[in-house]
Amino acid sequence: MFLLMKVRELGEFGLIEMLAQIVDESGAGCRSRPDLIIGIGDDAAAWRGKCSVQIGTTDILVQDVHFTLETTTWRDLGWKALAVNISDIAAMGGLPAYAMISLGLPSDTEVEDITKLYTGMAEIARQFDVAIVGGDISEAPLLIISPTVIGTVEKDKMMTRSGAIPGDQIAVTGYLGSSAAGLRMMKEKSKLDPVIASALSEAHLRPWPRVTEGQLLGENGVKAAIDISDGLIADLTHICRASGVEAKVRSADIPMHPAVKAAFGEGAISLALSGGEDYELLFTAPGMVIDKVEQGLRIPMTIIGEITGGKPGKVTLLDETGREVEWGERGWEHFGNH
Repeated sequence: MFLLMKVRELGEFGLIEMLAQIVDESGAGCRSRPDLIIGIGDDAAAWRGKCSVQIGTTDILVQDVHFTLETTTWRDLGWKALAVNISDIAAMGGLPAYAMISLGLPSDTEVEDITKLYTGMAEIARQFDVAIVGGDISEAPLLIISPTVIGTVEKDKMMTRSGAIPGDQIAVTGYLGSSAAGLRMMKEKSKLDPVIASALSEAHLRPWPRVTEGQLLGENGVKAAIDISDGLIADLTHICRASGVEAKVRSADIPMHPAVKAAFGEGAISLALSGGEDYELLFTAPGMVIDKVEQGLRIPMTIIGEITGGKPGKVTLLDETGREVEWGERGWEHFGNH
C-alpha cells in the first residue's frame, strides 16, 4: 500500500519502519547475526565485540557525480552502493559484518523506488553475511547514499596502502576496464553483441567485492593492497605515496576482459588504466608470497610490474620495449575531474 506514496507522505519514521521490515524479511537484519544486540530503530546499533581489529569504512554516492538514474536501476544502485563499501573492507583483508545506511532524498522520491534500492542492498548483504543495522534519512535536493560498513580483521593479517617495499611485485585480481567500458557503452548507447553488452553492464552495475580473495592475500603475507576504484594508475599512486616508493608498470601485461577489447579495440587500455570502479584488488608482495597467493586464488591474477626505490608516489608506465610511456589520464579524483 506504501508503494504509490511519496516519501514526504510516508514520513521519516514511517520510512524507517518500512525499511526495517524489508531488511528483516530479507534475512539481512537482526536475526541474521546472533551477536547483534540492537539493529535498526534505536539511536545507535550495538553488537558484542570480537577478539580482533574492528574496521569501518564509508563511501558516499551522490547523484550525477557517481551515478545517474538514466544508466542504472534503483535495485542495481542499491547493490553497488553497498558493494563499494564492502570492497574497502576486502582491500584490508577484512570480513564485513555490519552496515548502516544514510540517505539524502528529494521529498518527491517514489517510495517504490526506495524499496527497490533497499532490495538491492539486501541482496548483496545476504551474499556476504552483512547485517544492515541502521542509518539516517534526510531530505536533500538530490539522491545521496552513504553506507558505512564495519568489519573485522586479525591484526597480523591486515593489509594497508603503506606496506609496499622495493622489490615487491605488483599484481591485480581479475580484469581491468570492464566497469568503465560498461559505463561508456550505456552513456553512448552503443549497440554491442548481447553477450558482450551483458558482461560489461554487469561489471559496472553489480561489482563483486573480493572479500574471499582479500582474506587469502592477508593470510599469505601480503602487506600492501587497495581496491581499484579510482583507476589502476591513480590507486597504485595512492600505494606508492603511502609507502614512500615508486612503481613501474608494464602496459602489455594489464589484464583486460575479451569483451572490453572486442568492444573498444585500442581504446581498451585507456579504460583499464584510468577507468576505475573495477573493485579488483591491487596488491604488492615479494615473489614468493605472490606465488603462494596465485596457487590459492580461484580467479585470475596477473603480475603487472614492480615496486622500486625512487620518487615516492611516482608510477611509470612502460611499453613492450621497456620504454617509458607518457600517460596523462591518471584516474578519478573528486574536485579535480571537471
